[in-house]
Amino acid sequence: MSDVMRSIDDRVLWLATSIVHDANRVRPNPTGLKVGGHQASSASMVSIMTSLWFGQLTAEDRVSVKPHASPVLHAINYLLGELDERYLTTLRSFGGLQSYPSRIKDPDPVDYSTGSVGIGATAPIWGAMARRFVGTAGIGRQYSLVGDAELDEGAVWEAILDPAVAELGEVVWIVDLNRQSLDRVVPNISAGRLEGMFAAAGWQVITLKYGRLLEDLFTRLGGMQLRERIDRMTNPEYQRLLRCAPEELRDRLPGDGPGAPAVAALVRELDDATLLAAVRDLGGHDHRALAHAYAEIDDSRPTVIFAYTVKGYGLPTQGHPQNHSSLLTAEQMTELAATLGTDPAEPWRRFDPESAAGRLCADTADRLRRPGRAARPAPELPADIGRTPTGTSTTQAALGRTLMDLTRTAPEAARRVVTVTPDVASSTNLGGWVNKVGVWSPRERENWFADDAETILHWREKPTGQHIELGIAEVNLVGLLGELGATWSRWGEPLLPIGVMYDPFVQRALEPWSFGIYAGGQSILVGTPSGVTLAPEGGAHQSITTPSLGIEQPGCVTYEPAFAIDTEWTLLESLAHLGRPDGHSAYLRLSTRPIDQSLAAVPEDPAARERRRRQVVAGGYPLRRPAGARVTIAAMGALVPEALAAADRLEAQGVPAAVACVTSPGLLYRAVRARQGQDEAPTWILDQLLPDTPLVTVLDGHPHTLAFLASVHHRPSANLGVTRFGQSGDLADVYAHHGIDTDTIVRTALDLAAP
Repeated sequence: MSDVMRSIDDRVLWLATSIVHDANRVRPNPTGLKVGGHQASSASMVSIMTSLWFGQLTAEDRVSVKPHASPVLHAINYLLGELDERYLTTLRSFGGLQSYPSRIKDPDPVDYSTGSVGIGATAPIWGAMARRFVGTAGIGRQYSLVGDAELDEGAVWEAILDPAVAELGEVVWIVDLNRQSLDRVVPNISAGRLEGMFAAAGWQVITLKYGRLLEDLFTRLGGMQLRERIDRMTNPEYQRLLRCAPEELRDRLPGDGPGAPAVAALVRELDDATLLAAVRDLGGHDHRALAHAYAEIDDSRPTVIFAYTVKGYGLPTQGHPQNHSSLLTAEQMTELAATLGTDPAEPWRRFDPESAAGRLCADTADRLRRPGRAARPAPELPADIGRTPTGTSTTQAALGRTLMDLTRTAPEAARRVVTVTPDVASSTNLGGWVNKVGVWSPRERENWFADDAETILHWREKPTGQHIELGIAEVNLVGLLGELGATWSRWGEPLLPIGVMYDPFVQRALEPWSFGIYAGGQSILVGTPSGVTLAPEGGAHQSITTPSLGIEQPGCVTYEPAFAIDTEWTLLESLAHLGRPDGHSAYLRLSTRPIDQSLAAVPEDPAARERRRRQVVAGGYPLRRPAGARVTIAAMGALVPEALAAADRLEAQGVPAAVACVTSPGLLYRAVRARQGQDEAPTWILDQLLPDTPLVTVLDGHPHTLAFLASVHHRPSANLGVTRFGQSGDLADVYAHHGIDTDTIVRTALDLAAP
């Protein structure tokens, strides 16, 4: 390692350690609540990150930093002049440096938000794909700095194994192979097995196991036996050597195998300092080895670099099995400062600008300075295409029909739409759209079924396609969705991404989609088909809790339309809020239940139609509001026909019933909170939607989703919905089983309306 890079390594290690130390040992903590931080996890990454930033990165590269190495990122940004000194004492404080890298919340440059294990690691894969989609392929690499324990996450392997990933040569992962997890030294981690799994997926695999000092020792007499001894050593035994004094090392290192005498002879020749340095001399701490690995990257396929490291490298806690969250004492910090040549009285001192290290920092800052991008404005979208659906249709079918209509009525906006599915495009009514716009692929592929007269879905793969088909892994879909939804802020190119999956699997995808929203991605997630309305499908495919999850998801508006026109209006409204600084995501829950579209009673008068549209996108609208209503039925989605049928029967019994069609429980909940002074949202929709009567709510989902509506007028209420796993059957039997059928609605309404 050159002297200048060594000095930068030392300063970054000091700054990263001090950021955590200050947050825990110096800053006042009146509550006594644990602040935390990860000095050891940061230390193992220092050489990897300094070699990358100060020797390899270009302004077009992007890097996802493992969550527990955030102090290293902040330290580097500070040395490059990208972070004000006042933030160095704010780790994990309100308005300060976030616990893990955050693209939206941190005050310094962060390319990818990380912290949710496995999701930050895979984000650059989807970032690379999104970047290619908007037309900036081949510019810059996408790096992931990954902790080895993160490879336990299934999301990692779902991403690596997707066939589309094997073509992304700009993707480079660097695995911090320190062989420790939160609680222990991992006993059976096998780098060879991991290497084989990446290689089988088509990745280039580069392994950095030893540094230059060890490699030199291996060439000496006894060196071959030393290498064999270390190679065969278990992780815990090796880690124990890191805690040994020189004399104990000379006793333990040779072992008791046939090569022990040769190893013992070799280590006897080494002075104490060299011996201690040798057992710590791993490839992930050797700048020359790291630079050689970067030079070997094959840009025609993804690359993974396994960099062996010592957790806590350079700290008194290095190699200790419980060092994951351990904190150095004040005395240890003083000793560390002396070792690293810094002054603890001036912990945040930068390099002298005229020093070699200071000049390298300035040159690096210039090299990595990114040119400003003029952001293209989000496309204009119509609020109403103007067609009134007739006959019998489903909300799922309306999704595909609206996208097709958009290509004719707003072609500029339609060109910004990109749909993503996990192998369910045909079964979710996107076939016409896919035929129209084609399937996206980095290169054009032969369509061998183009001349097959019986082929209905035409799979034309080309770089200009607007539909992306992934394998059956919902986590991959929403990971890509988040990155497609961030292109407006990353590259200045807004997209209108729509991900479609079966609604029962929304929960599987919810956490990574939520994290994508947290990181600034704006997208539409469509769950279809949904609910126990999928009667013959049985309990395995019947979603229950997704309506309430939509309410609870920050940065997202949820809609569950009942009619095709409602689907059109809510989809257009959702698209209009994508790709903009004040934008947000949306979740649409759709159904395959055919419904008579005349039940929507869409007004013919243009002004009345626009009033209805405004109500639909605001959260709901009155379908019936008879004079003297004694009870109101608030229904959502597929159960609106049951609500209308119940109102007819109640009317025949002399109990006039209003019917309110709820389209967005989330927006209505915000309106209720705004009325209470707890949120900022329009409240007019509550008065237009619900008369002051007792209330029955009903939906194909958990009943608590709409239970809050009783607080609008503080009247008696009953909430009908699904609280048990479903089972197969016809619609009438399944609805009756769950108590969401017309008979149950009528009985419940009569109980509430009784004098």
